[in-house]
Amino acid sequence: MSLARVLAEAVSIPAILFLGLLFCFPMAFHQPQPDHAKLVVADLATERKVDTALQRQHPGGFDVTAVADAQKARQAVLDRDAVAGFAAKGRHADLYVAKANGVTLEQALTKGFTQLAAHNHQRLTVTDVAPTVSKDGSGTTLVYFGIAWNVPGYILATTLLRAVTFNRRRKLMTVVGVAALFSVVGFYVGVGLGFFPDDPAALAIAFLLTTAVATFSLGMAPFVKHFFPLVGLGLYVVLSVPSSGLVPVQLLPRFFQGLHAVMPLGNAVDGLRGVLYFDDAGVLKPVLVLCAWITAGTALLSLDAWRHHRMAVRRGAEVEQEDIPEPPVEDPVVEAPAPTALPVHAHHFGELLPMLEGVVRDGEQQPVRHAAVTVMDTGGRQLVRTTTNARGEYAVTGLPEGYISVVVSCPGRDPLVHQKLLQSGVAVRADFSMRDRRNGTSARAATQRLDLSQARHGS
Repeated sequence: MSLARVLAEAVSIPAILFLGLLFCFPMAFHQPQPDHAKLVVADLATERKVDTALQRQHPGGFDVTAVADAQKARQAVLDRDAVAGFAAKGRHADLYVAKANGVTLEQALTKGFTQLAAHNHQRLTVTDVAPTVSKDGSGTTLVYFGIAWNVPGYILATTLLRAVTFNRRRKLMTVVGVAALFSVVGFYVGVGLGFFPDDPAALAIAFLLTTAVATFSLGMAPFVKHFFPLVGLGLYVVLSVPSSGLVPVQLLPRFFQGLHAVMPLGNAVDGLRGVLYFDDAGVLKPVLVLCAWITAGTALLSLDAWRHHRMAVRRGAEVEQEDIPEPPVEDPVVEAPAPTALPVHAHHFGELLPMLEGVVRDGEQQPVRHAAVTVMDTGGRQLVRTTTNARGEYAVTGLPEGYISVVVSCPGRDPLVHQKLLQSGVAVRADFSMRDRRNGTSARAATQRLDLSQARHGS
């Protein structure tokens, strides 16, 4: 492989992530402006005046709707049907906002309606209907906790892809257990430090977020292969953080508002705000989106299992296999552990377990010492090479799942080849019985000498 190609492959993923971060974060955060933020105004005549004034100040910035009275305007904010409610009567005007949606949005609304009220010679009263706890003055602390439940879910998936002794079921059970642990720890840290209210319903949102990210990452890994780090970081950092609500979504460009509607992090933040500050209003949609990510990840895992089953059936028609297990999950090459030869039986005292093990014997069933054992993939590439011990035993781990060829050779003996199908979490045996070429040669030579002696005596 040329130096240029190696260099290109080495820097391609960092370069793409660099460009993604360079464009996404500044575009989302550099100048927050309202974009089709929903407002409600008490009284139809007042709504028309407000709409005209706001369109003049912020074209396309607000979608204004009329409601019956001030109480309905306030309730619309509490129900999360609008980011602000406005009611005016004579020289007095009321603005209902929710700091829980983010202080940046609250400040932008207060500034805009203060100017509007001053223009109409009215005195504006601003009422916060969903105030945050004292330690969350900006209304963004939930975003930081969401990131803490989001990114580790992806990291959990990458580490599980290296768990060569875990099958799909064990990996999913680990995801559930770790997600439950993270949600509990994160929740009680947040409550204990006074960063958000003590409402256990937030545990469910945190659990769903970590589970969704980890499950979908495991499911997509076999399909994106060596692009897995790029896709994972792109989804859960480059696209998720700008659309998370760190800047209120109503102040983001339309592209990031669209991302917010579908990304796990943005929906989790919406769900957390709903259960902690809005009496569960607007929580159903985020929960459904997070469940959809979990379902998609599970479906991808099932699709990969079916794909490997089809491959196993096709290959099974060509090569006779011994005790073929269920089809494996193929982890991406970039995340696969390095094939490693193990000291036989040493794994009983350590963490590594063999994926392949066996015994090499001679024709009299005696162990063959120092026989070379070479493991190759279906393309003939050598994966690992080891030798047998004094008992003729060998063991290997870290092999890629799928079909492999095991070649055993020893000076003076005929080499042998077995083909095996490896599955995560299942140790496969490949035992060999080697013929001695020297014994066969000696027997043929003795027969030839006997025939020659008989010929001489006969003559």
